[in-house]
Amino acid sequence: MKQAHRAKLLALRRGLRKRCPHCGEGRLFHGWSHLDRCSSCGLEFERNPGDTWAFTIIGDRLPIAAIIALIYFGVVRSHRVLGLAMLAVFAVLLVWTAPNRWGAGIALHYLSRVLWPDPLDPIPPTCEKDGR
Repeated sequence: MKQAHRAKLLALRRGLRKRCPHCGEGRLFHGWSHLDRCSSCGLEFERNPGDTWAFTIIGDRLPIAAIIALIYFGVVRSHRVLGLAMLAVFAVLLVWTAPNRWGAGIALHYLSRVLWPDPLDPIPPTCEKDGR
């Protein structure tokens, strides 16, 4: 049980680092472009186009909308300059961390594929070097 929990956290950590959630070696992005597969282990990141949208919307877009609403309706109304400064800082952080958050969505999609396997899904065999 503890080993399975560690493997899930490892895949999420790899995704946040913009690395392949399966092997941790290959990159998920080339600049701002999403790669199709891992250059190291061959994992196909999205089996079908749009597979990661649910993870991106639930794990990324909804919390962003909630934070923007809290800043706008909470701070901007009472302290206009402070609220606008907070929105500007938040916008910069959103752009700066976007690939990391998208990587987490790809890692969550990978975990769903591992936890509920499909016989037709091309997931490479696990690597023995790190004990997965």
